[in-house]
Amino acid sequence: MVDIRLPDESVRSYPGPVTGKEVAESISPGLAKKALIIKIDGEDTDLSVPITQDASVEIIVRDKGNPEALALLRHDCAHVLAEAAQDVFPGTQVTIGPSIDNGFYYDFYRKEPFTPDDLEKIEKRMHEIIARNDPFERSVVSREDAIALFKSKGEDFKVELIEDLGEDQEISLYTQGDWIDLCRGPHAPTTGHVGKSFKLMSVAGAYWRGDSNKAQLQRIYGTCWEDKKQLKAYLHMLEEAAKRDHRKLGREMDLFHLQEEAVGSVFWHAKGWTTYRMMENYMRNKLDAAGYQEVKTPQLVDRKLWEASGHWDKFREAMFTSEDDDSDRVLALKPMNCPCHVQIFNQGIKSYRDLPLRMAEFGSCHRNEPSGALHGIMRVRNFTQDDAHIFCTEDQIESESVIFCDLLMEIYKDFGFQEVSVKFSDRPAVRAGSDETWDRAEDALKGAIEAAGLPYTMNPGEGAFYGPKLEFVLNDAIGRDWQCGTLQVDFVLPERLDALFTDSDGDRKRPVMLHRAILGSFERFMGMLIENYSGRLPLWLAPVQCVVAPITSDADDYAKEIHQKLADAGIRAETDLRNEKINYKIREHSRAKVPVMFIVGRQEMEKGTVAQRVLAGKDQEFLALDDAVNRLLSEAKMPG
Repeated sequence: MVDIRLPDESVRSYPGPVTGKEVAESISPGLAKKALIIKIDGEDTDLSVPITQDASVEIIVRDKGNPEALALLRHDCAHVLAEAAQDVFPGTQVTIGPSIDNGFYYDFYRKEPFTPDDLEKIEKRMHEIIARNDPFERSVVSREDAIALFKSKGEDFKVELIEDLGEDQEISLYTQGDWIDLCRGPHAPTTGHVGKSFKLMSVAGAYWRGDSNKAQLQRIYGTCWEDKKQLKAYLHMLEEAAKRDHRKLGREMDLFHLQEEAVGSVFWHAKGWTTYRMMENYMRNKLDAAGYQEVKTPQLVDRKLWEASGHWDKFREAMFTSEDDDSDRVLALKPMNCPCHVQIFNQGIKSYRDLPLRMAEFGSCHRNEPSGALHGIMRVRNFTQDDAHIFCTEDQIESESVIFCDLLMEIYKDFGFQEVSVKFSDRPAVRAGSDETWDRAEDALKGAIEAAGLPYTMNPGEGAFYGPKLEFVLNDAIGRDWQCGTLQVDFVLPERLDALFTDSDGDRKRPVMLHRAILGSFERFMGMLIENYSGRLPLWLAPVQCVVAPITSDADDYAKEIHQKLADAGIRAETDLRNEKINYKIREHSRAKVPVMFIVGRQEMEKGTVAQRVLAGKDQEFLALDDAVNRLLSEAKMPG
């Protein structure tokens, strides 16, 4: 007798060993049809595997919103891709092919490069393999037999993978029809379960096992979804993302550029720097009102401080360093601000009456990001953090966290982000501090986020090395997620850097540090804003808020008069006095994403009016000049 406990705690008994497929069939035919794999006591397993003893099970089904099911389908699709590539291009060697966010990839070794036409041929063959509906069949073989099999097939990379497996590690193979691959599994019952909602996307270079000294491979990326509606929505999102690419819009709007002579650093043009300063001014106003003290700390800091804080071991590879020939010191460009803020806290004697002490810095940081990871202004080597650290007592963690969460949500709303989700990242495998310290920190942060009334999901093992953290994720206009703000509870760094305050009894105690950021990186956040708004920035952030464009040269003096009036009112305005047709001017400034145009001719000059045209609008509104300026001034006001 085998007792099977289901997720609803009900128990089903079977006279002997039973497979996951049979369990699903005994519950309902509909469930059996949708079933992909089964979890047996938490372990993912093929439906065909017999369950020989009492167990708790969960059947994973093909159903909307199930991330486990979608990851499985994508892995299956990678196997189908590998078979198809070898069918269409004999002699191609396969290496590895996992599921990833939004899809899957498989790495191949082939002397000739894959072309877009090749991808079409492979994709066509994939549909044929799926239509064949072959079962994914698992077998366990000896190390020697597996090596012999793949050597006979000329699959050198698979042989290397098997040879590197531990002697006691089980080696499993999966077949689909006549094709076979090395894989831990599990897989859906058949290739047909993959469905038709997939597409091959691109080819990129890759190195075997990520080592540039090893063989150059070709990585074929694909995407796979539960149904055609989801696939269509994803492809549409990619099209929108391409249109909104901040690098393209940054050129069109004359905001910034990047070049090889300063890899990973941004050249801000006047217009881009104007928007940057608006963001900084807004944040400074918010922080001033919230009781933060703004500070500024050095760029170059002796390695001794980074060793004391623990960052040297953790971030050494990402630090830019310089040697001082006169003193034999090794200096590092700071990759973050926290140890420097502790140095300010440590100046003088601090009392419990000084806490909470909220210390903020728009800190310029440098990190030696790999060149392949750099992406426009989204990921750079030199960036500015809207960084702050709150030094407080343990009893103040909850109240300070709630205050911070309220401030963060208010700021995101002002920038136009209404949908914010929160992830709770707990202790990583490699960390500083005792388990007892981590228990206190995690309990305090959980109490704080619950007191703030924000729902959250767990993100296991992703905390900072010195403490647990909350990650705040924004959802943009086309459904993409961006992790921005963080809040981290740290009992470790104050101890390592000997931060102390005097409590009400005169005893010396360690403060708690709350590490927090809202925008994260100014550069990345600005890139997000550009893409979220497709360049049509809110009026208060737009580098040029209004262009005055005369229809004919007769109105040039009137245009200049309007420009002066706008400038006096604090509106960022320009005049376009070029000898061009008005439709040409409208197209040019629309492409540059100028929010408002005042179009004037002889008639407007005589009446003291303007024809106001807003970006993306087809109609013009005729307004008295003073009314137009006052309306613009009101709409351009910085939030808060």
